[in-house]
Amino acid sequence: MEYQVKLEKFEGPLDLLLYLIKKQEINIYDIPIAKITEQYLEYLKLMQFLNLELAGEFLLMAASLMRIKARMLLPRQEEGDEEVVDPRSQLVQQLLEYQKFKSAASKLEAMEFQRRMLFSRPETDGKQEVDEYSYNLFDLVTAFKAVLERNRVKYLEVEVEESSIEEKIELLKEKIRSSKRIAFDDLFKGKQSLVDLIVTFLALLEVLRLRIATVRQTKPFGRIWIKASEGN
Repeated sequence: MEYQVKLEKFEGPLDLLLYLIKKQEINIYDIPIAKITEQYLEYLKLMQFLNLELAGEFLLMAASLMRIKARMLLPRQEEGDEEVVDPRSQLVQQLLEYQKFKSAASKLEAMEFQRRMLFSRPETDGKQEVDEYSYNLFDLVTAFKAVLERNRVKYLEVEVEESSIEEKIELLKEKIRSSKRIAFDDLFKGKQSLVDLIVTFLALLEVLRLRIATVRQTKPFGRIWIKASEGN
């Protein structure tokens, strides 16, 4: 596809690995490397298929996972009392350090949000709103992957025109502004061609990038809802 979505909110390869590990409740100290590598490559294939802008680090991580997988398949040699190093140890250390960094960043973001709320007057009717979780790119890719699987779509070479995406963006704007919120799945209901499915998804990413709408979930990995941003 010639049309490429440039993502303002960047998630890297470590984010994708942590996403897969948390989603499946995998022990980070005992990663099933063959399974994770297969899933990582599947996500990479889908994101490349959608022509999402990806940093080179994604391909480097893919190569690293393949090397670890190959080393895990080799028979372990006992060399005296020398301790055998687990091929996954360096990756696990990277993930743990990155997880700490992300946790610290999230806490700072939450503190900033609470500070802003002190100086704003929420427009509520006195009812406590349900806690919501911010999305990341992989939540959306996972949801769209499920849409393609339900429609039994295989990854094929397709041509997406920029004009058709621009038209879909305008339609999405109207739909979002006229509704309190829209379920992600509802955007893809009805019989749609592969091009229609892709155009809708890319238009949604553009609407989110422009901050016309936001994505929320009532729980991690839960159902995805699209809501109009304040002021739109």
